[in-house]
Amino acid sequence: MLAWRARQLRILTRGLRTQTRYEYVPRDDMDDHPYMRPAGLATPRQLVQYLDEFVVGQEKAKKVLSVAVFNHYNRVHANLSSLSPEEEPGAMDWSETNVDDVRSGVSSARLHPHPHRISSSIPLQTRHPVPLFEKSNVLVIGPTGSGKTLLARTLARVLDVPFSVSDATSFTQAGYVGEDVDMAIHRLLQAASWDPHRASTGIVYIDEVDKIARKSGGTGMEGSRDVGGEGVQQALLRMMEGSIVSVQGKSPSPADTPSAAGPEGRSRPGQRGANAPSSKSDTYHIDTSNVLFILSGAFVGLDSVVKRRVAKGSIGFTANLAPSEESNSGSFLPFFTPNRGSSHNMLDLVEPGDLVKYGFIPEFISRLPSITTLAPLTIPDLRRILTEVRGSLISQYTALFGYSGVEIRFTSSALNEICRKALERGGGARGLRGIMETLLLEPMYEVPGSSIRFVLINEAVVQGKQPALYWNKSDGAAFWTAWAEEESLAEHTAS
Repeated sequence: MLAWRARQLRILTRGLRTQTRYEYVPRDDMDDHPYMRPAGLATPRQLVQYLDEFVVGQEKAKKVLSVAVFNHYNRVHANLSSLSPEEEPGAMDWSETNVDDVRSGVSSARLHPHPHRISSSIPLQTRHPVPLFEKSNVLVIGPTGSGKTLLARTLARVLDVPFSVSDATSFTQAGYVGEDVDMAIHRLLQAASWDPHRASTGIVYIDEVDKIARKSGGTGMEGSRDVGGEGVQQALLRMMEGSIVSVQGKSPSPADTPSAAGPEGRSRPGQRGANAPSSKSDTYHIDTSNVLFILSGAFVGLDSVVKRRVAKGSIGFTANLAPSEESNSGSFLPFFTPNRGSSHNMLDLVEPGDLVKYGFIPEFISRLPSITTLAPLTIPDLRRILTEVRGSLISQYTALFGYSGVEIRFTSSALNEICRKALERGGGARGLRGIMETLLLEPMYEVPGSSIRFVLINEAVVQGKQPALYWNKSDGAAFWTAWAEEESLAEHTAS
């Protein structure tokens, strides 16, 4: 009796397992998996490595933009594939009951098999569809000349997608003098060679977005409409979230259409407008649901808003009071954003509430979930911009003089002095170019068409104590000797 019960128990429990029989070993041939990365799309690390060749520093902003672009096109790939599912025949209904299980008295648990185990010929119909991922637009905050526009333009070179650049200062609310916000999509369609499908998966970059902040009161126009500030923000809301934008295409040029002009190009009398061809242009409808928006601006004064929020109020003899230059509202503001940054960048602490106080409506800020900041450039950063990155300023001016058959050299002390003056002047990398133009004005005027073949710029020349040093073609040895002496003197002074 006990032996018969043991045999029956073995029959009932022979198919039960507490551990999986096969491990979930990932396969390499998973190209049809809906969550796989599209072929040809660079990883965020590869995008950052590409940006490092052109942009100095700003590691956080590079990571944020690279991740945003990578996730955006993964999202576009997943959303487009989910909208057009492929219907495969031979669907297997996993809810059907197995006849053998009924005969043995054991019912199936109706567990769905792992996707890696099923054959490619049998689709898994009960698998959940790919969700529609939401879009994460990016807001880039940084001082003038810190590389905001350069980051976006550099990403445009490596990405095979349409890319358009617009300036928010020219935008006004619809119906007023200026550009409508639809012009950003119009430029994107132009960059896509008038292909609406490619334009609907492109990138729109809007610079100087801080200029459309809501204007504060005190001007006596509180009742008037802010058509260049809040009106533009409201017009951008639906476009950034996703809407259908109608764009007028390129109209046929007069040269491409038959005209009523004579053989000499003159109009024949009496036929003006009678047989004139229709100049109606094509209308394109662009869906901005898959368009990534990158907005940037200097946001001058935003650091003061953050400081007021972070500062802790107190009373008494030991109260922490704000510095006099911050409390004085009539203090002088420099024309350029200074390159000197404090030990801690206050803009790193920015929150959406600070941007609302700065003048943006909450609906606009909520459509920019990803916010990154750029730090002011330091002297080592300016030195790398001068000499190391691709398309550095020194390489540009060296090639410019090379077109005239002239070789120009800068000593190390001269480069350090240029960076020091740029730090005091402000304006970031743009300040460097302004100093270089002023410094090389006389050499660029004197050298072309003369017998000069060598130019040396040392520290005294940068300081304005002496003019640039020139040598003729036969004095090449003296030029190299003078340059070597300047370098050895700089090394001796540094040690």
